[in-house]
Amino acid sequence: MYEAFFGLRERPFDLTANPRFIFLTARHREALSTLRAGLSAPSGVTLLLGEAGTGKSTLVRGALAEPPHPENRTLLLSNPTLTRAEFYEYIARSVGLTTRAAKSKARFLVEFQGTLQARQAAGGLTTMVIDEAQSLPDELLEEVRLLANIETSNVRLLNVVLVGQPELADRLNQRSLRHLKQRITLRWQLTPLDLRETAVYLAARVRVAGGNAAEIFTREAVVNIYQASGGLPRIINVVSDNALLGGYAAQVKPVNQAIVRGICRDLDLGSPQPGESSAASEPLEDETDSPSHSHSTEVWVPTTRSEALFPWQRWKEVVVRSLARLRPASM
Repeated sequence: MYEAFFGLRERPFDLTANPRFIFLTARHREALSTLRAGLSAPSGVTLLLGEAGTGKSTLVRGALAEPPHPENRTLLLSNPTLTRAEFYEYIARSVGLTTRAAKSKARFLVEFQGTLQARQAAGGLTTMVIDEAQSLPDELLEEVRLLANIETSNVRLLNVVLVGQPELADRLNQRSLRHLKQRITLRWQLTPLDLRETAVYLAARVRVAGGNAAEIFTREAVVNIYQASGGLPRIINVVSDNALLGGYAAQVKPVNQAIVRGICRDLDLGSPQPGESSAASEPLEDETDSPSHSHSTEVWVPTTRSEALFPWQRWKEVVVRSLARLRPASM
């Protein structure tokens, strides 16, 4: 919709977790290394934590997109609100076990261990990745522990990667789950971006989409995006995408502070303070944390409040309001 107006090939802030748009700060690179270790070698249980919107799912998909060992197999469970029977049926069907295995836990364990041993004998590894793991009931977390115990005399046969919000760590401190916690061998927690990382994040995503962020966002707009988003990539994407829509509706380029502040009010993120923060008083140097984004752009940007997802069906309403606020009197 707004792509041609801003000289873009595609929308740079789409909420879909697209590995092409992955942005890695130093901490994100370390988290990705932790995930790679959990996916590539027998390591027991790996724990990746982060607030909603910090980019956990994007990192998981980025790690899974890398070419695996031909004998490796990864099971991704992204909707863990299952019953115990559904949980075992999902795993059974994912690895090609018999119909009987999907209906009987005893049969499942026999066939599943045989499948894991065959893959290990061929030089491969089986990993189960559970996203939004904080949603797992305690009884399923205990089942995960039991599966992670499957091993031969000298090697574990199943890796488990738990990806979840910080409350998962609190739950693992419960006495009933202490045995699962004891099996965690790798652990990492993602944090929100700071102002500079947010600015480089915007520049990197715009560049992948074929544009130049310095021509799309003013410095003040970038600071306001940071203030409204709290440095959470998901909220940065929501605010930035809607700000581009508002700029297109008002035929304003680059997107300015007034547009971003209006969008934040519409998204119920509060109203960022006008003007620049002291951190944004100097031009951003040409630098990017991620090796995959070696070219940088002079730009400025967002941090968090609530995890608000903008209901897309309201976009016309926002466009009309933005247009009314920002259209020059002569139009």
